[in-house]
Amino acid sequence: MTKNETIISNLQDTLERIKKVCATIGRNPEEIKLLLATKTVPAEYIQTAIQSGQLLIAENKVQELKEKYDHLKNIYHINHFIGHLQTNKIKDILRYDVSCIQSLDRLDLAKKLQQRLLFENKTMEVLIQVNTSNEESKFGVRPAMVTELVQEVAHLDRLKIKGLMTIGLFSAEPEKVRGCFRLLKTIQQEINALQIPNVNLKELSMGMSNDLEIAIEEGATIVRVGTAIFGKRIYPDSYYWNEHGR
Repeated sequence: MTKNETIISNLQDTLERIKKVCATIGRNPEEIKLLLATKTVPAEYIQTAIQSGQLLIAENKVQELKEKYDHLKNIYHINHFIGHLQTNKIKDILRYDVSCIQSLDRLDLAKKLQQRLLFENKTMEVLIQVNTSNEESKFGVRPAMVTELVQEVAHLDRLKIKGLMTIGLFSAEPEKVRGCFRLLKTIQQEINALQIPNVNLKELSMGMSNDLEIAIEEGATIVRVGTAIFGKRIYPDSYYWNEHGR
């Protein structure tokens, strides 16, 4: 089997996993968006996945977004950004057609995004990244501070808050992972109950290759899958998500 055939087969397997867990818990699989996490994946393999009907992709690093842009720009797809975003990379994010930043985690970034979006007369969808595992190694706003950040960002008219994102605990114990996802769902419900103007947290982006079933059980609307589709990378997922000092 060629690499491209393997990717197509893996995609089918992943979609079956989503359907299976949805059938078990009584959710409609149409509610779940499969996002292809394409860090370190060559553009030709991403193209194979897109042409198989999976249009939602995301990078962790702006440099990879740049490197693959020309190869993919003429194939219709939707670009999200899921990595830690430095303020000096905002112009690049806008230049390379990112439609949603899933990793907004601080007010200074939101304000600088607002300024640049005003200058370019654009808007941007965002998800607020929450550090539900309370790990020092992970980015994201602390759970107790999410409501305050959402209220502040809601005043910035160029940013459209669509939901929350988290990276679950890297643990072999499913119930510890589940706790992270359950916490994100609770935060979503609490904030929506406040009926903050310009805020409707519809999306919960949580769950990856190893734990997407748990995430869907706890309310995920977006699952971010890379390894299960494109194969194992040189480094474990934790390397790519823990970007402190990198």
